[in-house]
Amino acid sequence: MLRISVLSGRHELTVHSLSRSAESFTVSYSVAPPLPDEPGSVSPSASPVFMWLEAVDDLGNHYSDFGGARGLSPDGRRTVGSIAGQPGLPSGAVSLTVRLMFGVGSDNFGYDLVLPVPAAG
Repeated sequence: MLRISVLSGRHELTVHSLSRSAESFTVSYSVAPPLPDEPGSVSPSASPVFMWLEAVDDLGNHYSDFGGARGLSPDGRRTVGSIAGQPGLPSGAVSLTVRLMFGVGSDNFGYDLVLPVPAAG
């Protein structure tokens, strides 16, 4: 598990896991307190928060965003979600540097995370 402060220190991002398939990889995460535009959060009229990823592995291969999903946790205390990249990771990759990007209005915030690549299953 990896935790970092995001969005000017107003939120904490926790990366729970990196999983892989033949076609893609997925980063599971949570953000506390919830992102301000989550339905049911305290600020539902806030500017939308867009997320995307860029990534490169330790072998020099580059990956692009493949979509994701997020929502409010059942207790309402955090945003929970997953975001995917493609193509799938090669068997020789050991680490993946993921840049998670948050777009809020005209501002973009990027955060680099180095994650160990799980063994191919």
